[in-house]
Amino acid sequence: MGRRFLNALLIGLFMLAGIGRAGAQRPRGTAMQGGPALPADFANFPYVNPDAPKGGRVEYAWPGTFDSINPFIVQGSGARGSLDLMFGNNVFDTLMMRSADEPFTLYPLLAETVETDDARSFAEFTLDARARFSDGEPVTPEDVIFTVELLRDKGLPRYGVTAGKIASMKKVGERGVRFTFKQPDRELPLILGLMPILPKHAIDAERFDKSTLTPMIGSGPYRLAEVRPGDSLTFRRNPDYWAKEVPSKRGFDNYDEIRLTYYRDENALFEAFKKGLVDVLLDENSSRWTTQYDFPAVKSGAVVKDTIETKLPSGMFGIVMNTRRPALADRRLRDALTALFDFEWVNRNLFSDTYTRTRSFFDNSDLSSAGRPASEGEKALLAAFPDAVRSEIIAEGWLPPKSDGSGRDRAFLRVGFEKLKAAGYTLRDGRMTDADGKPLSFEIMLKGSENQQIAVAFQQTLARLGVDIVIRSVDAAQFLQRQIDYDFDMMFFRYTGSLSPGVEQASRWGSEVRDKPGTFNYAGVANPAVDALLDHLVNARTRPEFVDTVRALDRVLLSGAYVIPLYFKPEQWVAHWARIERPDVIPIQGAQFPTWWHRKD
Repeated sequence: MGRRFLNALLIGLFMLAGIGRAGAQRPRGTAMQGGPALPADFANFPYVNPDAPKGGRVEYAWPGTFDSINPFIVQGSGARGSLDLMFGNNVFDTLMMRSADEPFTLYPLLAETVETDDARSFAEFTLDARARFSDGEPVTPEDVIFTVELLRDKGLPRYGVTAGKIASMKKVGERGVRFTFKQPDRELPLILGLMPILPKHAIDAERFDKSTLTPMIGSGPYRLAEVRPGDSLTFRRNPDYWAKEVPSKRGFDNYDEIRLTYYRDENALFEAFKKGLVDVLLDENSSRWTTQYDFPAVKSGAVVKDTIETKLPSGMFGIVMNTRRPALADRRLRDALTALFDFEWVNRNLFSDTYTRTRSFFDNSDLSSAGRPASEGEKALLAAFPDAVRSEIIAEGWLPPKSDGSGRDRAFLRVGFEKLKAAGYTLRDGRMTDADGKPLSFEIMLKGSENQQIAVAFQQTLARLGVDIVIRSVDAAQFLQRQIDYDFDMMFFRYTGSLSPGVEQASRWGSEVRDKPGTFNYAGVANPAVDALLDHLVNARTRPEFVDTVRALDRVLLSGAYVIPLYFKPEQWVAHWARIERPDVIPIQGAQFPTWWHRKD
């Protein structure tokens, strides 16, 4: 009897161990390539202070205005702060949490696990049983399916692109949702993991695509407590936030209250910061950073100037040329205009030589084509598109003409002049004209006074060759609407950099979204080589294959001359009042404001 009992006990223990092992094998995180760097039982991200004090208030600011608090739709000028890479996902949680210290890795949040196959033909998310919306209702698989369908039908175009890749969605068990894809997609499980989930019971689906100032219910750490139209938003901590002890959220969301105030322009915002009305300022203005931080609070130490090193690709800050305009549809003209940006003069006279000329959409990283001949892998990818990349860009990447910085360099102007001639333009009576005698003229659209000095410098250079540039300054709301409608000739724009560029590149460059309002394809790119590389990009299985694809895409975009590359800096400039403190560890993606806190005196 004793032996039979012992045997039964041992069998039971082995079965339990097997169940335990099977459970442990269920992936709790996922990565674009390889696996997550952190173990399944990690306590918190390495770049947070898990013991950061809770309490106090932080004052953020942004230039411009807003007329809607729905961040998911095309209509209106949406306010920041509810779902925000900079200020935090304060109102809406996503299925999973992205680590800022890995190229593209997600960890549990609303979903406690994610499963997929090697081909990534499906993704199955299992919701955390504790997940709740701010009204106390549980987050359910029905909410997940509802959200995907709602954003597909009523949301920004990028949501439609994602949903269009899904063949079916179904509830699995009590807490699971399984997405089956139309075709295998390496990135799609991660894109779905970043999906914010909306409450089916609290959303008016019929009116969802209309601008609103009525706060929405989410599952995030804060509620939108107060909206002053066009002026400010106040977020207050939800004391019953469900994810306070979830490892991926430890050390985040440290303030009791977050207020985001809008200012008419950057100058007004900076003056407010100097007065202590704004706590944290990410400063992109080199002239201001080097010359205007001499006010008393800086000298006394009450304001901290923080230079934060990042390990991200530079991205692309440049002048976007809208190829929907007939003249700018000609690549030869775009190439000529690109050659006429006098970076050396601009950097010396406007920015005290603080910047580096951008030579790639992925500069400052191994994804860049700058200074590198195309690999055999790149050449194979480009073989079907022999005219997509200029020979010199195949050989060594894009090399912009250099001036002597005097503003009067005839050799520099000659390069641009010859390119204009090659594009079919002639200088007549001091005006650059086309074959029909029509003067060459464009408008650069600015948001307020942003980048005005650069625009004026470019205008003056082109004027020397008889090209007429009109600088049009519009308010933030008009600027946004004209962006959405692609109603501009040229404008300044900053494409953010990523160590794992993927599906977002389709929203920037894909022909599928070219004519859909509200995408990031501001240049109006419709290029078969780009489309083919975008498809290959999200399906690359190995790191070398991925790098080859990104570099090939870089060469095609540079050859297309869709954007006039300007400059970059390899760090962030952040000024903050000393009452706001940050963790010692900086992740590869730089400052993470949601991990900062208000000092306890």
